[in-house]
Amino acid sequence: MSDSTIEQILKLASGRADAAEVYYLSSQDTPIEFENNRLKSLQTKALRGVALRLIYNGKIGFASSTDLTRIDDLVDAALQTAEIGDSAEFELASNFHLTTPETTYIPPTTAELVENGKNLIEQVHAYNPDIMVDVGFHVRSGRVKIATTQDVYAERSSQIVSGTIAGNLVQGEDFMQAYSYDVARDRPLDTESILQQLLEKYRSAENSATINSGSYPVLFTPNAAASTLGGLFDTILSGQAVVQKASPLADKIGETLFDERFSFFEDPTLGPSACPFDDEGTPTTRKVLIDKGTVTGFYWDRRWAARGGVESTGNGFRGGLSRPGPNLTNFCIAPGNTPTQELIASMDEGLIVEQVLGAGQSNQLAGEFSVNLALGYKVEKGKIVGRVKNTMVAGSIFEAFKNLVDLSSESQWVGGGAYLPSILFQQLGVASRH
Repeated sequence: MSDSTIEQILKLASGRADAAEVYYLSSQDTPIEFENNRLKSLQTKALRGVALRLIYNGKIGFASSTDLTRIDDLVDAALQTAEIGDSAEFELASNFHLTTPETTYIPPTTAELVENGKNLIEQVHAYNPDIMVDVGFHVRSGRVKIATTQDVYAERSSQIVSGTIAGNLVQGEDFMQAYSYDVARDRPLDTESILQQLLEKYRSAENSATINSGSYPVLFTPNAAASTLGGLFDTILSGQAVVQKASPLADKIGETLFDERFSFFEDPTLGPSACPFDDEGTPTTRKVLIDKGTVTGFYWDRRWAARGGVESTGNGFRGGLSRPGPNLTNFCIAPGNTPTQELIASMDEGLIVEQVLGAGQSNQLAGEFSVNLALGYKVEKGKIVGRVKNTMVAGSIFEAFKNLVDLSSESQWVGGGAYLPSILFQQLGVASRH
């Protein structure tokens, strides 16, 4: 879409409303999927459209469309929704100009990825021919442009390649599923590393082990920590949860509630989802939300920041062409001082959580979690002895982080949005059915 169309929409809207914001999105996704060892689909999906948010008579109007030829209708629709819209408690972004440089990285071709997929399946079968292998690659490109009547024009683009390899092994009544993945921006995928991670999971699971219900040391790998614990902090540090009085941290700024080795931060300059401005045209910044165990802040979009009487932190993001809401570009947990292998070696009897089923039955807003293990290992005298089944781990982040043994000195990216170490807790509740 040319900038002249964006200008045209802004001009039309500003003639009839008090202020306007145009958000343009174009994205393309080519998936290459192998299911049960066979190539299944290669279907490119593309989206292109525009969302218009405006302020009219003190109220917010919103409309979006993928038809860029009927911009009069778009403006009409946004003005109509303003009649019944929420009152405009916030101002649209102003005085910001930025166009990020285009990437020079050329992603692999479909043919190369198909070849790569076949090769990965062969290598898993060299380890065990009974494993049914799924491989998925996605080549995604996206472009966002945002402009407001208050002198904002910003544009960014991204080129991301992701790869997942998953295996299903059925032996009689026993069913084991393991996966690993990599998300790469402007660099090649590390398929060798995801293959080795997957095979390592299968090797550690070759024997089965049992654990009795009780309290044990529990180590969360980065993968499990991201889905179980990261998601919890993500929820309770959102400005929206604070304003709605739903976050247990709402009035705890300045209080030390966690072990002082624990710091939780966002760094929008890092990783595949790195992003210099949000979907409202507000610049993003690095922010430490929990600093050495002390709650130091929350993250905000414009609407909830206005309700909370604070400034937006550049965390207004959209799913597709929807209205923006508070979200993190990524979250990072600062690493500790002990190598992962030493953390495992320090456990006399305990559990490693590698993959969890779903997000678990968490009472997220109370900081509580209980997760069923999709893949977990028993540790005895510092060694992994086998895989546990029908096992669940539960606790509260407040208790867990008061009983922290340490965080590993190595961190790793989980998907595009989390960078964190392994975390070992002294004791968590473990329930198991034999």
